[in-house]
Amino acid sequence: MNNTALITGASSGIGLELARLHAAKGDNLVLVARNKAKLDELKQELEATNNISVTTIKKDLSLPDAAREVYDETQEKNIRVDYLINNAGFGDFGLFYETDWEKELRMINLNITSLTQFCKLYLKEMIKRGSGKIMNVSSTAAFQPGPTMAVYFATKAFVLHFSEAIGNEVGDKGITVTALCPGATESGFPAAAGMGTDNFIDKKKIPTSKEVAAYGYKAMMKGKAVAIHGLMNALMVNSIRLTPRSLTVKVVRKMME
Repeated sequence: MNNTALITGASSGIGLELARLHAAKGDNLVLVARNKAKLDELKQELEATNNISVTTIKKDLSLPDAAREVYDETQEKNIRVDYLINNAGFGDFGLFYETDWEKELRMINLNITSLTQFCKLYLKEMIKRGSGKIMNVSSTAAFQPGPTMAVYFATKAFVLHFSEAIGNEVGDKGITVTALCPGATESGFPAAAGMGTDNFIDKKKIPTSKEVAAYGYKAMMKGKAVAIHGLMNALMVNSIRLTPRSLTVKVVRKMME
């Protein structure tokens, strides 16, 4: 029987590339995103080129209890989720006292609440079976405070620490939890965060979503707890441990501006 991967934020970026990768490996898919047209287009592509089944679910995961609704739908369809990939997320750019609270609330609901609820629901099923893998997409932003993106950086810190903690709790039950921590990646993230095309992220060579997805897939399959993509990102993250926090936050502020 084919394994099944549930991927949120599957209509673009890293999520889309993860869907293609899992399909190529022969995994059935449950793809979740707000854009049903893009999901159905991807479903048609993947089913035509791979001997798999793809289920698409249109859902805004920034809304309360949306994760429960997705879970209930998979239960009704008797879909067993072997790989849970919490990829959906977005950021916002600006000084905290000037940014929009409603957007930040949606960000918290998506980046934290839905991700946590998905883990709560599907972990119970995985524990019963004694197998399963979870990948939560965090970020190198998780390792330090982020002035001008304060809420986003904080949500990713939650994802990292939460993933490590529950990974420890279920490590003896045949289940692994991986926190994927990419740095800047070619995707629609800067535009969605209101960072514009002139931001420093667009002026340097950065990895593609396909490259990050391939790295994340390998890390999840190996059961790696924390997967930091890219040597420079890994060096940066580890150097922060030796730097005074007051200096770190000033450096991040300068970089972001």
